[in-house]
Amino acid sequence: MRMIDIIVKKRNGFKLLEEEINFFIQEYTLGNIPDYQVSALLMAIYFQKLDSDETTNLTRAMMNSGETIDLTLINGIKVDKHSTGGVGDKTTIALAPIVAACGVPVAKMSGRGLGHTGGTVDKLESIPKLNTTLSKENFIKQVNEIGISVIGQSNNLVPADKKLYSLRDVTSTVDNISLIASSIMSKKLASGADAIVLDVKTGSGAFMQNLDDSISLAKEMVKIGLNMKRETVAMISDMDQPLGWAIGNCLEVKEAIDILKDQGPDDLKKLCIELGAYMLLLGKRVDNIEQGKEEIKNVISSGLALETFKKFILSQGGEISCIDNTDLLPQASDIHPVLSKESGYIENIQANVVGTAAMLLGAGRMTKDSNIDLAVGIVLNKKCGDYVEAGEPLAYIHSNDINKKILAIEKLVSAYKITQRRPETRPLIFDIITKDTL
Repeated sequence: MRMIDIIVKKRNGFKLLEEEINFFIQEYTLGNIPDYQVSALLMAIYFQKLDSDETTNLTRAMMNSGETIDLTLINGIKVDKHSTGGVGDKTTIALAPIVAACGVPVAKMSGRGLGHTGGTVDKLESIPKLNTTLSKENFIKQVNEIGISVIGQSNNLVPADKKLYSLRDVTSTVDNISLIASSIMSKKLASGADAIVLDVKTGSGAFMQNLDDSISLAKEMVKIGLNMKRETVAMISDMDQPLGWAIGNCLEVKEAIDILKDQGPDDLKKLCIELGAYMLLLGKRVDNIEQGKEEIKNVISSGLALETFKKFILSQGGEISCIDNTDLLPQASDIHPVLSKESGYIENIQANVVGTAAMLLGAGRMTKDSNIDLAVGIVLNKKCGDYVEAGEPLAYIHSNDINKKILAIEKLVSAYKITQRRPETRPLIFDIITKDTL
């Protein structure tokens, strides 16, 4: 089998066989196929597309390119949740202990963030002494004992995706639905979950900013999951403004803890309830979504979700005193209000611009080697539809560097659009894709 023949076949619009896709992924991962040939194939795929079978076969080949995680020693149905990413998205930190408290095991491996804030693991490491590098044996043992563990992703998980994504990034072939879907799903499937709930973001702060594109991606990923014999559901949720109030690692952890204390912002709470209900349904803990929502609400209001979170943090070496008193978490040296220059309604907050402001403060990584300042970030005071008076705070900047603060303030102000007419409210959840709605 020759790579040149595979390139020509796809360039001319023909369907690739599973054996051809396996050859390309295996040999490229091993370093036996040069980047220039893979670049040619990626461009052919970009223009000629992949059908459902090809996309599933690509996902399977990528999944098997490195280590796969066996979770069969964990009791019960393991349900994973994945978000395509957004600004202020701390959902997993609150949702994982909620679902575990309901009796569905959560064995989660998360990556680190590259962008406006850290990933889930980075954020959790705001909690002093928390260990996110457990052995497989201790990881499985902990989930069986308390129902939850969250650790860093293995470096050898789906190495083909790491190589391909780097190449897609420099060849302008990132935004292809099949390539995006296979990248995401290969990692989720390699992580060993029995079922997957996807939170596909749409809007200015999302990877897919157009609703139709977000729905297409969600459908493609659900098809892959079902083709790989995993129950899969996708929810399309709003990311045209930040989720919740807080953007920044430690600040987002505080907000997630607020949710577990039956407080916190309404949009984050609602999203946790909706996603959690589907996780309970796929985990066969409940018979229908409404029952799932009630279970979620009950473990929050009873304090059981908060206690589960404390057990999780304690089991991984973290200091639980900062859960009861979040003032013990890292604190920025300066908190500066960003004031509105005019009165009116908040019509729009460009989430991607807010994310950039947070990154300028040091909350995220501009490169994979950048250091994150866990204490810095932004806490919004006004969101879309709210009325603001001139001189009233739009948000608060938490910073440790005056020069970074000045840059962040300028960027943050540009994210807001204020009008004299109350805007229409965007829905938090646009659509839900299941096997019955494909």
